[in-house]
Amino acid sequence: MKRFHVHLGVPDLAASIRFYSGLFGMAPTVQKPDYAKWMLDDPRVNFAISNGGRKAGLNHLGLQAESADELEGIRTQFEAADAKSTVAEPGARCCYVKSDKHWVTDPQGIAWEAFHTLETIPLSGTQQEVEASTCGCGTASAQESGVATATESRCCA
Repeated sequence: MKRFHVHLGVPDLAASIRFYSGLFGMAPTVQKPDYAKWMLDDPRVNFAISNGGRKAGLNHLGLQAESADELEGIRTQFEAADAKSTVAEPGARCCYVKSDKHWVTDPQGIAWEAFHTLETIPLSGTQQEVEASTCGCGTASAQESGVATATESRCCA
């Protein structure tokens, strides 16, 4: 069963963690110095926040798959929606996990991510991404718009 994914950029992580913990009635499932995630079952959603340098507000929306086969089905749906903007990102390292991903951009310019988590990792992204700032989320155009497009976003923070 798929899980809906929402990722917000926030200016004050601690205040947002307090707020969303109260709203959801639970502490984050994952909490790092720059990131927090709630894996909610009611409603079934993966809700993440970060303060990784992007504007506050909507970062991207997505669908979390529970298997490679389910991810493949979502990719097919992404391509049916807009094959030209669908981008594969196998073995992506971000948000403290390694995942296989696909991205598509909706008509409003909002990035949609489909992903299947493979394993947890100790850093938000690869050390090379962190040091070189190659993560698409840090691009000027992504920061100016406040919402990453599928071609700009290669990580979730």
